[in-house]
Amino acid sequence: MPRVIVTRPAKEAERWVFELAARGLEAHALALIGIEPPLETAPLHQARSKLDSYAAVMFVSVNAVSGFMQASGQGGALEMESLAMGPRAWSPGPGTTRALLESGWPASAIDAPSPDAPQFDSESLWDEVQAQASAGKRVLIVRGADAQGQVAGRAWLATQLRAAGVTVEEVAAYRRALPVLGAAQRTLAEAAAADGSVWLFSSSEAIANLCALLPAQDWSHARALATHERIAQTARQAGFGRVTQTRPTLDAVAASIESTE
Repeated sequence: MPRVIVTRPAKEAERWVFELAARGLEAHALALIGIEPPLETAPLHQARSKLDSYAAVMFVSVNAVSGFMQASGQGGALEMESLAMGPRAWSPGPGTTRALLESGWPASAIDAPSPDAPQFDSESLWDEVQAQASAGKRVLIVRGADAQGQVAGRAWLATQLRAAGVTVEEVAAYRRALPVLGAAQRTLAEAAAADGSVWLFSSSEAIANLCALLPAQDWSHARALATHERIAQTARQAGFGRVTQTRPTLDAVAASIESTE
């Protein structure tokens, strides 16, 4: 059975390593996206202060939930009453939904793609929330910023909302950065390029960062397991010799790894 290189941000990678290990799979965390606080916190605090003015708040990721909930001088806790009576929370997938539930957001106020959706992304979320989008409503999208602090990410959902007459605001709850690889991590990455390891990618940015960190590395003998077609295409363009696409659930990922020859 091949070992698995989990490339998600550190906290998420640790969870995946634990869950894969529980299934008898050897997994190692190699976070390829660094997560840091936003450079400017005032917009985040302002968005939190007027939470009840939004019809919905869309969180793009686990880190968006974490950053939004922690952005407070009082420790980050939102009043549970305000969540129950306030906006809907929109989640693109199970990880983000779990983070919302763990933060105290009521399950009855969360909208997310069906567990059997072919993909967990903005398109699948839109299928669930499109009926809520009407002219005059306001939606907040909580996402990440780039290394320079500029709000960044896919604009697809915001485009759909604006086309429906919805006022969209976006705020950065965290900042993505190029990580620094220590000696042991670099050795792991170089070995995993040719020893049959399976690289688990849930982000095209992680692949881009890997190539930036190891610009001379040959990936033609490496295997990638991608959780979306866009990510699979990025892996192919990066030179990965074998690329497989899978649904982004633990069961599907584990089954794909177990079936790898």
